[in-house]
Amino acid sequence: MRNRVLSAVAAVLISLAAHAHAQELDLIVRGGTVVDGSGSPGRRADIGIKGDRIVFVGDAGKQAAKRTIDATGLIVTPGFIDPHTHTAEDLANPKRSRNDAYLMQGVTTVATGNDGSSPKAIGAELAKWTQQGIGTNAVLFIGQGTVRGQVMGMSDAKPTPHQMEQMKALVDTAMREGAIGLSTGLYYTPGSYSSTEEVIELAKVAAAHHGIYDTHMRDESSYSVGLLASVQETIRIGEEAHLPVMISHIKALGADVWGQSKDVIALIDVARKRGVDVIASEYPYTASGTSVAASLVPPWAMVDGKMLANLDDPTIHPRLIKEMTENLRRRGGADTLLMTSAKDKSIVGKTLAQIATERKESPIDAALEILKAGGSSVASFNMKESDIEAFMREPWVMTCSDGSTGHPRKYGTFPRKFHEYVFTRHVISLEAAVRSSTSLTAETLGLKDRGLLKAGYFADVLVFDPKTYNERATYVEPEVLATGVRFLAVNGKLAVDNGELQPVLAGRALTRKE
Repeated sequence: MRNRVLSAVAAVLISLAAHAHAQELDLIVRGGTVVDGSGSPGRRADIGIKGDRIVFVGDAGKQAAKRTIDATGLIVTPGFIDPHTHTAEDLANPKRSRNDAYLMQGVTTVATGNDGSSPKAIGAELAKWTQQGIGTNAVLFIGQGTVRGQVMGMSDAKPTPHQMEQMKALVDTAMREGAIGLSTGLYYTPGSYSSTEEVIELAKVAAAHHGIYDTHMRDESSYSVGLLASVQETIRIGEEAHLPVMISHIKALGADVWGQSKDVIALIDVARKRGVDVIASEYPYTASGTSVAASLVPPWAMVDGKMLANLDDPTIHPRLIKEMTENLRRRGGADTLLMTSAKDKSIVGKTLAQIATERKESPIDAALEILKAGGSSVASFNMKESDIEAFMREPWVMTCSDGSTGHPRKYGTFPRKFHEYVFTRHVISLEAAVRSSTSLTAETLGLKDRGLLKAGYFADVLVFDPKTYNERATYVEPEVLATGVRFLAVNGKLAVDNGELQPVLAGRALTRKE
């Protein structure tokens, strides 16, 4: 009986394979080294695509297709998935919705609404993407800071029971409309004014809809509770709210916590062993991307949106200067803050130290003047390669860009990771790098039938040249497209053809159920 069943199953599989090869295909990718996203070793194989799906991975034989790509000498992987970007404004703008910076890295799906900041109306935003078209697939988080701001503004008060219910209702609505989870920016205002218990209550709402919790933690350095306490807080939120947690852009930021990657990894490993689903993402740069205000101004000075007024208040000036000076020390000094985007174009490309010298004033006084003139985005050079590599080696760490204006990570994260850490320095294997950029991320975000090169999965397929796949963006010129992506299919349509971007918007607005 058992043999008859096995024979029947084998016959069905053979029939399906024969059908796949017999049908007219839209695209075959032949002869490449296929790294399928599972972590398995790369192998020589062909990929058959019909419509928006992969129909086979194997030997195409004499199978014909409307288009055949010769991938000899090239690497074929699933399209990369970025779990933390700041692309909401790009995707909403018809002039930028193709998402060129990500397509040219080989990214086919992005998540946005991270750091606690998201569009208010999730359903309307997803509908807008669908109506106007987007170049990559995209998913949305509902931002806890956005929710708190809607109910409480920039107040640092504890929410009343009524306000708490209002916030929970907003999260519930967002989840019903398609958000994949709740994001927080507990380092930023107004998220930083929230207690752990407040966040847990909102995370429970996301958990009821099978969502996840994504966080820019309360402290990645020594600003408040410290790095290790922030990791413990994140674990507690996941444990008590009963949902997976994703630590965004995990790092040890600043001299006070350099080397603590070992302790962070130990905390997370212990939590995972007892059943807490803790995942992290990381970008491969020693500089973070933030602003002068977020880098230096203490949260209490931003309450109720009164930062500019507080900068000129003589009664708090001594305290403000003292705390800003300490924050600058944590960052590594004025030489480590590079201005990348500002209303005052004359400061872009200069460090705070250079600006202070030119103006013949202290770095803190220079920072105050920059803030009064509209502020500036900064690249903050405050991480050690040893910590970056330690996190990268962990099997629960994904690749993310945290892509923002003025930082090369928006244009170069994925090629930099492969060129620098896989092909040049051999920190991780090719297979591990692909898994951390594809299937691990798809599983974390709850994306169905994505993240693997597998029959039946969506045809998000990347073909890149390992010899030329690299970033070109720099801190001085951060908006330069990457090189090396030869072909990129998004839902079966070529968005990059022979290295050139195509005038197609093949991306889709996705929800956790899709």
